[in-house]
Amino acid sequence: MTVKDFIEKCDLKIHVEGELDREIKDCYIGDLLSWVMGRAPADSAWLTVMGNINSIAVATLADVSCIVLVESAALDDEAKAKAEMHDVTILSTDKNSYTLAVELSKLI
Repeated sequence: MTVKDFIEKCDLKIHVEGELDREIKDCYIGDLLSWVMGRAPADSAWLTVMGNINSIAVATLADVSCIVLVESAALDDEAKAKAEMHDVTILSTDKNSYTLAVELSKLI
């Protein structure tokens, strides 16, 4: 499934439009950045509440397909600018991580 399909099927909001044709092969939920950096699978959708500049660095290092800010978590301006610079797709939803992960698991 592509990021674009994920957005459409799960009604996600786009904050930063990166590579929408990128494949999503897995899902990872986590907010402790050092933990995510070492454990999130490449090509996964990363579900988190961390919308700061450090999450952009972690997403780049872990090579995730996108970041999804769950529970309407905010994306700060500095993080948005860095995501645009590094072509990191940032999405959001008011759903919690569990609900969105269940939806995604049915699609991939």
